[in-house]
Amino acid sequence: MKLNELRDNPGATQTKKRIGRGPGSGKGKMGGRGIKGQKSRSGVAINGYEGGQMPLYQRLPKRGFNKPNRKAYAVVNLGLIQKFVDAGKLEAGAITEETLVSSGLVRRKLDGIRILAKGEITGALTIETTGASKAAIEAVEKAGGALKITAAAAAE
Repeated sequence: MKLNELRDNPGATQTKKRIGRGPGSGKGKMGGRGIKGQKSRSGVAINGYEGGQMPLYQRLPKRGFNKPNRKAYAVVNLGLIQKFVDAGKLEAGAITEETLVSSGLVRRKLDGIRILAKGEITGALTIETTGASKAAIEAVEKAGGALKITAAAAAE
């Protein structure tokens, strides 16, 4: 086999349909777009429109529910708290939501700060926040610290 004998498999390529190239082509003059109207113009795509039939996105049922008064918590991982303590930006003895914000670990409190268990914790930390995962509470207590959830969060 030589380079000049290389060919694509039969049917692998198709020639481009040349629209608007004279009446003999079968797609000449108006190029299959009909006469006048919005769809005969260039740059028009009426997405989701099905010719007056109820569109698919309206035929399908709505799913789920978005709770209008849901709480949005700022999330912090234990590993990050330990990193800030090691860097001297936080005191291990008393970590509150205010100290987390002032140290720059959390940008803003939102409806409270929630502690998650991702990352390693080495020293004993005393943390007081709005919420925490069970795994985070276990990890802090295992390291000899205490994780207290504030009463304001428990009342809600």
